[in-house]
Order: sequence, then structure tokens, then C-alpha cells
Amino acid sequence: MPNEPVISVRGAAVLEVEPEIAVVWATVMARDKDRRRAVEALADRTNRITAQIKGYGEAVEKLDSGRVIVQPEFKEGKPRERITGYVAQAGLTATIANFDVLGDLVAGLADQDMVAVSGPAWQLRPDSPVHREARLAAAKDATQRAREYAEAFGGTITGLLEGADTGLLTAQAQPQAMMARAGRARVLGGVREESLPEFDFEPATQTVTAQVDARFTMTAPKFDR
Repeated sequence: MPNEPVISVRGAAVLEVEPEIAVVWATVMARDKDRRRAVEALADRTNRITAQIKGYGEAVEKLDSGRVIVQPEFKEGKPRERITGYVAQAGLTATIANFDVLGDLVAGLADQDMVAVSGPAWQLRPDSPVHREARLAAAKDATQRAREYAEAFGGTITGLLEGADTGLLTAQAQPQAMMARAGRARVLGGVREESLPEFDFEPATQTVTAQVDARFTMTAPKFDR
């Protein structure tokens, strides 16, 4: 144990920034009485939707294929062995970096038959420098808090004993040290010349928080007698 007094503090930081990417999900579906024809229709439709999304070029940062599901349909009220047809579906996830094309992309997908669209979800990239900025700001806040406490006691901080993400210095579990939250996007509607709906998406501000626990040593306090 140190001979010097110890000050324990928690530094925190809250940053509000614009989103870096938007994620849109598309579910492509096909239905037919024949299983093979349902699968073939799904493959053809999925290829067309994939080409449609890729047509936006570098504005689409990433396009991921989800799982494919093919399952039978049964006539209601009949034994389950009575198959009436098959439904097939496949998922696509598009990560959009250029928000200028977002409204047109969503409207174009929504106009396709047997396609369900969801999004956008506003996000920061996992490796966004904003996360580092928040952590550094939290560390600076912890140092400033310790300095102010030490001055209030009539001393100054002399060194750092420990610093860790919130919860690592104590046995009790603490809230997550870093997280990003997205607010809701406001959607405005209109009609284009092609009679397709037009979406004007307003990017939702991202709130990034960081916390750090720290223990500092300080000089012996001076009290007025």
C-alpha cells in the first residue's frame, strides 16, 4: 500500500457525432407450388437485387449475403403432410457510406416485387476514431477530477496508481464502458416523376460514451488549524 493518500475517481466523456455509415436490410422472397421453381425464382430475383445494389458503386461500402430459407407451406386445417407449395427467401445487408444515394436505393428496393426492406440503421464503424477520442476524453476527465479533489484537500496529485475500464478495479459489475446509441431517423415522403416514393433520410446523431476508473496518489493534505 502506498504511504501517500490515494484519490479514486471515475472519468466520463460523452461525444455526439454524425453517423459514418447506414445499414439497409433487404429480404428477397419467392413462392411456387414446385420447390425447384421456387428456388430458381429466388436465385434469379436475388441476383437482380444484388446487381441493383452494386449499381451504386463505391457508395455501397459492403454487401453481405444472409442465410437462405426454403420451407414448405401446408393447407390450413389439413394434416402437415399435405404440402401446397414452397416459400423461399434470402437476406442481403448493404452498408452505405454515401448517404446521398440512400433515399433512391431504399425506394428502388421497395418498388421491387417480393422484396421487404428495412432500415436505415445509422452507425459508426467499429474502428471509428471517435471511440478513441471518447476514451482519451474520459481519461483526461479522470485526471482533472483527481487534480481538483487533491487541490480541495490542500495538496496535489503525484502519480497514477491504476487506470482501467469501469468495473475492472472493483469486484462489482459496472455498466459497459463504451457504447454507441442511435436516435431515430426522421423520414419525409414525396413522389418522384417515375411515381416511386422518395425518401429523404435525416442522419441520426450518434452518442458515444466512455468511462474510466482511476486511482491517483497525492501529497499529504494541508488543513487549516
